[in-house]
Amino acid sequence: MNKQKYFLYARKSTEDDDKQVMSIEAQLFELREFARKENLEILEEFQESKSAKKPGREKFGEMMGKIENMDGVGILT
Repeated sequence: MNKQKYFLYARKSTEDDDKQVMSIEAQLFELREFARKENLEILEEFQESKSAKKPGREKFGEMMGKIENMDGVGILT
C-alpha cells in the first residue's frame, strides 16, 4: 500500500508572539511525530514567520503552487 503524501507547513506570526504558544520547531516536531505514527510520507517542509492578516505569505504560496501541480498531496499544519 502506498503512503499518503503530505507537505508540512508551520507558521508563527511575527505580530502575535503572546498569543501563539508553539514555536515553529515545536510545531514541526509534533507534525513529524503525527506523520510517523500515521505512516504518512512527508514530501517537503515549509516554515514561515509571517502574519496571516495580510496576503503575501511567500512559503505558503510556494507550497500551494506545488500542490496545484501534483495529484493527491495534502497539507499537515
